[in-house]
Amino acid sequence: MNPVSTASPAVSTSLLEDFSLEMTGKDVPKLEEAAGLIPRGTRVNITFLGTEDLRMRLDAARAVKRLGFTPVPHISARRLGSQADFVQFLAALQADGTGADVFTVGGDPTRPEGPYEDSLALIESGLLARYGVKGVGIGGYPEGHPAIADDVLWAALRDKGAALAAQGLQGSVITQFGFDVDPVLAWVEQVRGLGITLPIRIGVPGPAGVRRLMAFAARFGVGTSASIAKKYGLSITNLMGTAGPDRFLRALAEGHEPARHGDVKIHFYTFGGLKATSEWIAQFRKDDSV
Repeated sequence: MNPVSTASPAVSTSLLEDFSLEMTGKDVPKLEEAAGLIPRGTRVNITFLGTEDLRMRLDAARAVKRLGFTPVPHISARRLGSQADFVQFLAALQADGTGADVFTVGGDPTRPEGPYEDSLALIESGLLARYGVKGVGIGGYPEGHPAIADDVLWAALRDKGAALAAQGLQGSVITQFGFDVDPVLAWVEQVRGLGITLPIRIGVPGPAGVRRLMAFAARFGVGTSASIAKKYGLSITNLMGTAGPDRFLRALAEGHEPARHGDVKIHFYTFGGLKATSEWIAQFRKDDSV
């Protein structure tokens, strides 16, 4: 049974007025099932996994658009085998009217399968704007990345922001999920201190089983000490339980100061499923009268 939260009035901010969701190419039936719970126009990010092919990605983007949402296809730099593959994907998205907004990421492969080393290479190719892309999301890592040094991450964030601005593309940042608000807000403040004003979407896990959340945390290098797990609402002694992000969202809303942190919204990673996440959000917003 999914946890239902009693939201604090502190969450009645812009944080949940324009949340976004994430799905895989295989999740179209699940999105159709959850569609009635999701506000029209909601941004739905579509992953670019090695187990998916071009047709699956395109079908998912079409489904998102058909259901009244805004598709945000991911493009994984190191999974593209050639420039031709990149162009084929962009051209198909443009033809379908599903490629105005994309999210660029380096991707999991250690070595690039083609000519693109990272998301900066995708941006600097000039192909995004040429094929009608208007907005480009990039990744942010408040708790670092297990395979990338912090100084490299900061340099990449600055370089990508500058490259987007130079091409007249609207940029935004989606962060890796975490369980502790403090490093997230500290990271956002540091981003603003560097003069980076891009809108930031804070990654938050939707409600899911504790075992599943812990597994994803280990995979992505997210800190899950016993104290942080308890603070978030995870029980490391009861891995059969389920946890939602209500405590995290309350703490984020209480700590968020627009003058210091700028434009901040929420991006839900749907580890527990699109329907469970959408039901949870709808109930949370209802409780809080958002």
